[in-house]
Amino acid sequence: MFGNDPWWITTIKALGIFVFLMLCVLMMIMADRKVMGRMQQRHGPNRMGPFGLLQSLFDGIKLSLKEDVIPRGVDRFVYIAAPMIAAIPAFLAFSVIPLGPEVNMFGVMTPLQLTDLPIAALLVLATAALGVYGFVLGGWASQSPYALLGGLRASAQVISYEIAMGLSFVAVFIMAGTLTTSGIVAAQENVWFAVLLLPSFLIYIVTMIGETNRLPFDLAEGEGEIVGGFMTEYGSMKFTMFFLAEYVNMCTVAAVSVTLFLGGWYAPPGVSTLFAGANEGWWPFLWWFLKFAAVMFLFIWARGSLPRVRYDQLMKLGWKVLIPIQLVWITGVAVVRMLVLDGASPLVIAAVVAAFTVVTLAAFYSWLRHVRREHAEESLRRAENARRAHSDPSFGGFPVPPSTASHYGSSVLAEPSRTADAVTAGAVDRNEKGEEVSGA
Repeated sequence: MFGNDPWWITTIKALGIFVFLMLCVLMMIMADRKVMGRMQQRHGPNRMGPFGLLQSLFDGIKLSLKEDVIPRGVDRFVYIAAPMIAAIPAFLAFSVIPLGPEVNMFGVMTPLQLTDLPIAALLVLATAALGVYGFVLGGWASQSPYALLGGLRASAQVISYEIAMGLSFVAVFIMAGTLTTSGIVAAQENVWFAVLLLPSFLIYIVTMIGETNRLPFDLAEGEGEIVGGFMTEYGSMKFTMFFLAEYVNMCTVAAVSVTLFLGGWYAPPGVSTLFAGANEGWWPFLWWFLKFAAVMFLFIWARGSLPRVRYDQLMKLGWKVLIPIQLVWITGVAVVRMLVLDGASPLVIAAVVAAFTVVTLAAFYSWLRHVRREHAEESLRRAENARRAHSDPSFGGFPVPPSTASHYGSSVLAEPSRTADAVTAGAVDRNEKGEEVSGA
């Protein structure tokens, strides 16, 4: 179905994707503020346009009219190119997202998808990996410690959560038997992979929030810690490009979740029974968009509900929780899938699933006991520290040297005791040497 479209149909599709993403960014920024306002019992934007619908547009105008300042001493080429490097890959990933089946577009039958590849799903991971270069280079080129720290945090975070995200994809590849996005959607015609591969879907939801640096995982731009992260030294349109990259990335990962786990453009269960043509024509685009909007709402819901985590908690969740769970889960999925393809009896498959479940529960129970033991040891350490601090006020505090110690190194003698005898003796000693004594 791909590669046979006239050039003007391909141009229309590419332009349609660009316009759709830009409108999604504008609407998402407005919805982010409106929904957050309702969740916090306050009004969101309600002045610019009817119901505040034009607030995002005026935000863009305001940013474009700001003074564009380039700090002195920066690498100008890298400093200017970094925002574009962050934004462009986010647009490229959307080119392989199927939005519907074949439709009649100006008299030409064409799929609602710009293109597809034998490894289209890997293209999404590749573009996500390229996007982090913009954050790292932006932080490095700014010649600012805050921006550099934000860039390093962003790179470590994205790399960590990309591994868990890629492992979520592996389970989907095993079940679908293909890496093409259109083939993955076709494999979910009867049952969504969010049902069959629920652990992978839940972990993907967590990783997509970490991948886009959104709360509670926005450690790369923690305002209370590093001012503004890798965007600290950026303003005007360059800052807008970073802002655009973040929201376009949100749209991309949400579209990927719909494609890989939520049945793509297929109608929700039950709708096709009531409506015979639900999966034909332009109707599938409506089902795809509703699923897409629901996933985008999760970003706002998480931002308004969860506090920012510490950086060590972020890394621990990625490396010690999500990745091990994914490895165990993928092993189980691969074994069961191999048995199904080899024509094993249902009794054998059920026995393997039961054994795998028992082993997994036992490992989880062992890990839970280990965590509880660590928490108990930590509680004992805190209680001991509190007891010692109560008995010794200087315990655990700032190391203040004693008044008789040498404060400025071994070359300066310690001050004598400030007693009356010592002061008098010192004054007499100075008087004997012929020095001026004042205030004795």
